[in-house]
Amino acid sequence: MQENEVQEEVQEEVQEELQEEALQEELQEVVHEDQLRKVNVKMLRFQRICKLILLTIVALVFALSFLMPTLLTIGNSFMAESEISSNYGIIFSKYKEANYYGYGAADTDYIAERVNLKFIPDMVNFSQYKTVLLKSPEYLLKFWNSVILVLPIVLFQIIIALGAAYSFTRFRGRLREMVFFAYVVLMLMPYQVTLVPNYLVANWMGTLDTRWSIIFPGVFAPFSVYLLTKFMRRVPESFVEAAKLDGANEWQIFTKICIPLCKGAIASVAILVFIDYWNMVEQPLILLSDADMHPLSVFLSKINTGEVGLAFSIATIYMIPTILIFLYGEEYLIEGISYTGGVKG
Repeated sequence: MQENEVQEEVQEEVQEELQEEALQEELQEVVHEDQLRKVNVKMLRFQRICKLILLTIVALVFALSFLMPTLLTIGNSFMAESEISSNYGIIFSKYKEANYYGYGAADTDYIAERVNLKFIPDMVNFSQYKTVLLKSPEYLLKFWNSVILVLPIVLFQIIIALGAAYSFTRFRGRLREMVFFAYVVLMLMPYQVTLVPNYLVANWMGTLDTRWSIIFPGVFAPFSVYLLTKFMRRVPESFVEAAKLDGANEWQIFTKICIPLCKGAIASVAILVFIDYWNMVEQPLILLSDADMHPLSVFLSKINTGEVGLAFSIATIYMIPTILIFLYGEEYLIEGISYTGGVKG
């Protein structure tokens, strides 16, 4: 009996030791897995940080690439004419070069040396702005020509587009789809295709060589109608039905529901239309024979090579309205582009 008890005690001790060893092994495995998990988490965090840094660097490279011409224009607008000539004069230098057959010579624009791109002037000089703003009213006249042409186009194009978009949204029928398809086709056409018909219509109406020859085609442009129609179709139908139950008519639905819900889209359209027509060149050149009515966008393309400093300063002044409008309406632009028909509470 004593021997059996001793054996049982020994077996129990052995089992306890085995259990302790198993627990230690399990504990070591848990610790090892925890260490591996921590290492994996650290690796994932490191990979995410590396990806974020890489994407940030790529975004900065693209941003600087897009901003470089603007920064170069603004910085060079404060340079003296002599400094501009020393940095970029070789680009505009004219000299004789024998032609291929050697029978004569031809004036060519040629870059013979490396151009010195400078973003910061050696000495800030306001002489270019003094010439543009005080000594030569011709530049300001062109600036106000641009304002006179663009503002009516933006204002009346939005007004007409709102009415047309509401009609395309509310009224059903085969005729509506055909007319809207015609709007889409016209929108996809490049302006150069419709330039000759616009010229013929302006000549027939007697508006050729007047500002109306540019304002009328701009007011009835199809782009705003298409974009606002797409946005108005996302207005929940339940809002319209609720307004009808409350006794609202079409005008009240249009002014109290559709327009407030499409404020972001309207701001987006206004910004895009303003930028488009602020930079127009072909329309004034074809439809306005009087150079005194040309906008500043046309005048910039005609500046002589000897007025490079003035070109930088005029271009800087020309960019101010678009930059201010974009900065002021940036939130509306993003809201209008990302709008999906939801309503904020």
